[in-house]
Amino acid sequence: MACLAFTLICSASFKNITDEDAPLNGIRIQRHVAVKMRDGVILYADIYLPETEGKYPTIVVRTPYGVQRDGMHQTMIKYAQHGYAVVLQDVRGRYESEGKWVPFMDEANDGFDTIEWAAAQSFSNGKVGTQGGSYLGHNQWQAASQNPPHLVAAFPVLASTNIYANWITMGGAFRLSFNYGWGVVRMPNRIMLPQYWHTEAFSTEELKYDNILMHLPLKDGDLQSAGYATQHYRDWIQHESYDAYWKAISDEERFDKIKVPVHTFGGWFDIFLMGTINGYTGMKNNGGSPQARAGARMIIGPWGHGSSQSYGDVDFTPDAQIDQFETELRFFDFYLKGISNGLDNEKPVKLFYMGANKWRSETDWPIPGTVYKPLYLNSQTAANAVRGDGSIGVQLPSKTGTDTYRYDPDNPIKTLGGNNCCGTPTLAGPKDQRPLEQRQDVLVYTSNYLDSTLTIAGPVKMKLFAATDGPDTDWMIKLIDVYPNGFAMPVSEGIIRARFREGLDKMKLLKPGEVYEYDIELTGTANVFQPGHRIRVDITSSNFPQFDRNPNTGAPLGSNATVRVAQQTIYHGGKYSSHILLPVVANFPAAK
Repeated sequence: MACLAFTLICSASFKNITDEDAPLNGIRIQRHVAVKMRDGVILYADIYLPETEGKYPTIVVRTPYGVQRDGMHQTMIKYAQHGYAVVLQDVRGRYESEGKWVPFMDEANDGFDTIEWAAAQSFSNGKVGTQGGSYLGHNQWQAASQNPPHLVAAFPVLASTNIYANWITMGGAFRLSFNYGWGVVRMPNRIMLPQYWHTEAFSTEELKYDNILMHLPLKDGDLQSAGYATQHYRDWIQHESYDAYWKAISDEERFDKIKVPVHTFGGWFDIFLMGTINGYTGMKNNGGSPQARAGARMIIGPWGHGSSQSYGDVDFTPDAQIDQFETELRFFDFYLKGISNGLDNEKPVKLFYMGANKWRSETDWPIPGTVYKPLYLNSQTAANAVRGDGSIGVQLPSKTGTDTYRYDPDNPIKTLGGNNCCGTPTLAGPKDQRPLEQRQDVLVYTSNYLDSTLTIAGPVKMKLFAATDGPDTDWMIKLIDVYPNGFAMPVSEGIIRARFREGLDKMKLLKPGEVYEYDIELTGTANVFQPGHRIRVDITSSNFPQFDRNPNTGAPLGSNATVRVAQQTIYHGGKYSSHILLPVVANFPAAK
């Protein structure tokens, strides 16, 4: 059935698109509806409505990827079938909407205006919720921070809450493959055809994606594929610290302005995992109303940028899958329709524990009663590669020791798994780390075999004492669950650019050769280390192309056309007690 007219009645064709046993509405679709913003710019939306005229709770979804994009219709139709009006809108400067596309910068005001417009329409009962994932989730946070009067609830999925700290960078290190692939290749200043969205489009040798990302200086890397300057990408590089440019669009600066319940939903290997977690904790502790604080909820599964049973090298069993639509529907039914479905009687946090492959509901994050257990680094001779004798354990070594390696930006450690997004299969998820652990520029610290279960869930941190012979460098940390067969599964990772050791808004170069103390935040996790497994920490100075290569020169981000080799020293034991801090929680009951 072609839906080409301005207003469409699509009841028969879509009647049974979901559960055949559920009583579903027929639907109507209104195409290309004009929504005027406060500055006069017109944004266009498609409206999905139940077939019967009336006033309905309304869901607003705002996308930069096109309202006609594959996959968008099905979810919108399902909401309309379940008695919701849905406003699906192209954001400013994208596809059918007017205006200039500048990522992130207009979503707060435009989101507010769209929500209030939707609430005033004849199809709405004045209660509005917001829905969507990734950039669409960012849009929800931005709009909610403006406190639109008719917003009732929000459900951001796989979404950042601080564009600088958990999108553009991690620990101040620039997320090159994502920022370039999304910001330059897929979302440039001009609309590009879908065939240019993916890395497979770069077929000639000079346009191979890895070669493009090796280009220096980064500040003009956009010319290598787009052929013209992509201004927002250049702005991101120019604003390399958490300055006023980024603070103006940070949701984490404005949680106290958000007065409605927010349900976050994410994955342990998603690039925006820390946004999922910070969104929950920010609203739970600092939400702008008692209802917002009490209504904060969070679900995290063993996923990347979208839920699945298998990810990376691991099958997490069918139990890993959750029906996202049904989860959202239940949330909106409770808040927008006032249905007493028991949501308010359930614990607010639901986590999938890898290793056990089981879900468990918790009363909060961090989990009350968590014991933070330090595991200290040590070595007798050298911790280089898996063949070295690096170790971690509960005992603090009494004697100070060191491990050294050479970091060459022209021969970086290649990305293999982890919290990445939207690239080739090797770039994300729980991938076996053994290929990387053969390299001499990776320090490997491994525990003894565990004789009992150790369950962790919560924030993971690394206390690192280290020195380098230059003015700046990176420290990359991975926490790994080593299986009895040797499979090395990463469960948490973190990086810090040394110049940001005192804060993301405080750049301060190093004195070469001086020992500094670094507090490195790793991604949150929930993992059960089983008996016979080992715990491992890998340390190196690159993870390319997930992150740009630190040239070790101290020059501003993106300005270097050349690099220098760095000599790195990690300290442990004695007064330099480098350690990882694990959030230990209650084990699952033993199987009967």
